[in-house]
Amino acid sequence: MTDTPIAEYALLSDCHSAALVSRAGSIDWLCFPRFDRAAVFARLLDEDAGAWSITPTSPADYSRRYLQRSMVLETEIRTEGGVATLTEALALEADQLGHDLGSYAPRALLRRVVCVDGEVELEMRYAPRPEFGLISPLLWDIEGGVAARGGPERLTLSTPESPRIDGSTATLRFTLRSGQAAGFALAHRSIEEDPPPVWSQKEIAAGLDGTARAWRSWSAVHQRYEGPWSDLVYHSGCVLQALMYQPTGAIVAAPTTSLPESVGGERNWDYRYAWVRDASFTLDALWVAACPDEASKFFSFMAGTVASQLGAGSELQIMFGIGGEHDLSERELAHLSGWRASRPVRVGNGAWSQRQLDVYGEILGAAHRLADQLGEVQGPSLRFLVQVADTAAVKWREQDQGIWEIRGEPRHFLYSKLMCWVALDRAVAMAPLLKAEDHVEQWSQVRDEIRAAILEEGWSETAGAFTQSFGSDDLDASNLMIPIVGFLPADDARMLATIDATRERLTDDRGLVFRYLAEDGLEGSEGTFLLCTFWLAQAEAMAGQVERARSTFERAVAFANDVGLLSEEVDEDTGELLGNYPQAFSHIGLINAAWAISEAERTASS
Repeated sequence: MTDTPIAEYALLSDCHSAALVSRAGSIDWLCFPRFDRAAVFARLLDEDAGAWSITPTSPADYSRRYLQRSMVLETEIRTEGGVATLTEALALEADQLGHDLGSYAPRALLRRVVCVDGEVELEMRYAPRPEFGLISPLLWDIEGGVAARGGPERLTLSTPESPRIDGSTATLRFTLRSGQAAGFALAHRSIEEDPPPVWSQKEIAAGLDGTARAWRSWSAVHQRYEGPWSDLVYHSGCVLQALMYQPTGAIVAAPTTSLPESVGGERNWDYRYAWVRDASFTLDALWVAACPDEASKFFSFMAGTVASQLGAGSELQIMFGIGGEHDLSERELAHLSGWRASRPVRVGNGAWSQRQLDVYGEILGAAHRLADQLGEVQGPSLRFLVQVADTAAVKWREQDQGIWEIRGEPRHFLYSKLMCWVALDRAVAMAPLLKAEDHVEQWSQVRDEIRAAILEEGWSETAGAFTQSFGSDDLDASNLMIPIVGFLPADDARMLATIDATRERLTDDRGLVFRYLAEDGLEGSEGTFLLCTFWLAQAEAMAGQVERARSTFERAVAFANDVGLLSEEVDEDTGELLGNYPQAFSHIGLINAAWAISEAERTASS
């Protein structure tokens, strides 16, 4: 069982794959060469599933930061004898700048330690365990490092000195004095390819510098937000970009699997896939935090991946593999004990086959926000967007599993109806761009029918609020989206009552918001949702409750870790981060709430 708190980890990304590194210098999660591949290091989920650490041999204090406007991590290690800095990153090509960030990745994790004062003794321990710890690979010495082979993986670890090999583990103890440095690189290739290259000490240093430069070049041409909490907004924009699979434009919900929603519980899911909802929300948030030039790539990906489904009369699948894969069948990895014994550990996600009608609105909502970036979208993608609207116009009357992927019986979820309304509302507005003026009358008629149904059947006099589903009295935080998508003004009496009810009856003692408290067909409980707390702040700001919005926002961002990362949830009892990490949804919520508060303050002062 692994016990390291989730908040102890920082993210490394090359826009193809991701690693998590602990404050103490241990890579406990790494999937090569894609976010959704089997992990080479998975100690995050089991103590024996592999890790790669560089740690001082004596007690130390740690402080860390991302180099400005980048995902290159720098950790200061302060021991009694001296001070060293550990700089690490998943490498990017130095000439892949600006919009081309991550278009090619060397498939190498780079780490370099520099002693800046005194003397520091460190130990490197390298224990690759491919396929989530199932394989203990063969290790052998090569010039400049260590080679590993096991299963479908080829790995080369570049080192400044020859380590000691004991079975499937290599160790190296070394001492650095002021001004001295030691670089390490882990490169990956598949068994079908030539062995991965050895990196020289000079190449490792240059690779880290080039990776930082590449990230800063992306930030320089993308990030334009001006408002409160700009550092948090910019960093969240980098995190969202880091979760984008560059070859297709798909965006993972999180780079991990099976980090639990409650410790020891069964709510452990694989988030390393591209949810239509998450990706659409991400592009929408990047409109605020950055210039979303990746929009055309994403909509082209969506059209190529799912347009054939809609054209054949099927429903829009809610999630896909980041390469466009449709079958994401779920299975359990019984050999892994799980983070803090939270079993089962799952790969794949059974929700891929659920019906969730809200996705139509999220796609068209993002397309409408990014209309200026859709000039390069080709005819098939435009036809796909028309098909999305047409399908929403037919399907909105049906039941589904809702935004939260409830695994009980389908219902008439209010949020699903709301987003079908969004789909048609935005399609009407974009009809000239979509070359679909002949659809406007039908879209407008159905849009008005949905509106009437929501106002009549979605409001509960008993609850004094809009509720989770038609005929229900249960609250649901997703109804905070009603003013955010423009269905009703935030200061409408019914919306103000819903905001008040959420704040008073759907929060914990800290003021963080639960998704819902109703029965959902699963055992156990879950933490509060950071996204939902940011939604509350955003709705409060839009209602003119700026001070309340600021307070709500500050409560949520207080749970970001020392390098500004947020997970999905917060444990109601302990205040620890829970759930897959870092979570795109949470960083999306941060960006949009900050922007809404900025806009509300600007309006109030004008």
